[in-house]
Amino acid sequence: MTTHSALSPERTSAAQASGGGVRDWFALALLMFPVLLVAVDNTALTFALPAIARSLDPTGVQLLWVVDAYALVLAGLLVAMGSLGDRIGRRRLLLVGISGFAAVSAASAFAPNAEWLIAGRAAMGFFGAMLMPSTLSLIRNIFREPGRRRLAVAIWAAGFSGGAALGPIFGGWLVEHFWWGAVLLVAVPIMLPPLVLGRFLIPESRDPNPGKVDLASVALSMLTMVPVVYGIKELATHGAGATSFGVLACGLAMGLLFVRRQQALASPLANRSPLPGRSPAVGRSPLLDLSLFRNRVFSTAITANILALFSYNGFILFLAQHLQLLEGMSPSESGTAMLPALTATVVAGLLVVPLVRKVRPGFVVAAGLALSAAGYCIVAFGNHDAGPTALLAALLILALGVGSAETISNDLILGAVPAEKAGAAAAISETGYEVGSLLGTAILGSILTASYQQHLALPEAVAQTVPAASADQARETLAGAVELSGSLPAPLAEGLTAAARGAFDSGVHITAAIALVLMAAASALAAVVLRRIPKAK
Repeated sequence: MTTHSALSPERTSAAQASGGGVRDWFALALLMFPVLLVAVDNTALTFALPAIARSLDPTGVQLLWVVDAYALVLAGLLVAMGSLGDRIGRRRLLLVGISGFAAVSAASAFAPNAEWLIAGRAAMGFFGAMLMPSTLSLIRNIFREPGRRRLAVAIWAAGFSGGAALGPIFGGWLVEHFWWGAVLLVAVPIMLPPLVLGRFLIPESRDPNPGKVDLASVALSMLTMVPVVYGIKELATHGAGATSFGVLACGLAMGLLFVRRQQALASPLANRSPLPGRSPAVGRSPLLDLSLFRNRVFSTAITANILALFSYNGFILFLAQHLQLLEGMSPSESGTAMLPALTATVVAGLLVVPLVRKVRPGFVVAAGLALSAAGYCIVAFGNHDAGPTALLAALLILALGVGSAETISNDLILGAVPAEKAGAAAAISETGYEVGSLLGTAILGSILTASYQQHLALPEAVAQTVPAASADQARETLAGAVELSGSLPAPLAEGLTAAARGAFDSGVHITAAIALVLMAAASALAAVVLRRIPKAK
């Protein structure tokens, strides 16, 4: 993919004339609105899942798809939308995405059933894919000086963390005072400032000589992501079987074809004229610039991001359910309990900016990932029956680690490639974010659900008392068991709640142990590969 992200001559002259003035920071402020929206939407929706489960009565798999449908479509289209932004202008694509995202969010807020909501979330992923590569590549081109860029990236990363901190509080308040759909309606007021002012304050940038978007590559990327995630869900929920392995094999085969097509389109022969005087036969560019992965700093930073987000989102999915369903907290109370840790992510991300002037960036990333591993260690080997204090302490440690590691790794991703490759780097970085989040929810969430279903043994008195349909609902999800216990006499309710807690915690220990191993491995990888990167100036 040919992705020259350099500023237009007009923009370059303006930047030089202003000396990188106030307008750049106003532009950054407007870019934070879509970043905040995506973060708020994800965490607020997670806290609304119990309310959605009670209102729409989804199955366990459907409840996971409510979260995953958005990330799945978004991850599959991020690179394609990044390429489209190179062609038509990144600001223009951003404004289209803002309009569509707000409209679809409003429509999804009134979903009458789980299928409607899943479809709406998929449509939100389509427009969300227009937002995220645009924000990071625009930042890369607005802030050309490394020090200013590092601070801008830290603010950009803090926007995600700040949105994650705001989401549970604001989303929980909306669920309690209105209904779960209000969580999605919040997209409309958040999107108004960039929609109204973006055309005037955000400078446009595009590739002056873009290649054609290869639609076959777009299709292959989607045919890779959807079967792989669906196969993982089937494998975790229903066990090994012909269906799960067949779907996984199909997705991996499409992935191999996707990689081979990118390599073929990147070849000089792909666009060479077949005869003298004739125009090129193809004229298409690869959707994913695989040559970027040859840079060890770039590929290591991407890997660290994927593993960190993989583990982090699995933890948030578990903790939101634990606080509300097992500790009896309301959505806003659970959000407030998590606020200190999520705020710490913002603080850590900003504090490491001056730190890398004294400590090599690779060691900062490695230390952050090691801190995250320590947080998962508390969850994997701790006792969850003594209240939420230990879990919230683990989240605080985890948040400090993720905030510091993600900020520096994102700056390394952008700094590892030349300015003309910023669009491709931004798209790949955002794809890593979403793939990590998607797989964390899909894999760790599916393992958690499967462990719960496998280990839950309904007390005999409960099984003999309640209708079969209610018993099946309790076996399907923790929310179903808690809802059923609310309709039972005290002795039966206590027995069912204890059984559900034990089954749920069995999956928590497994998923936390997996995250612990991944974070330790990522920390070691960063320490070895990134150790030679010099201190920032």
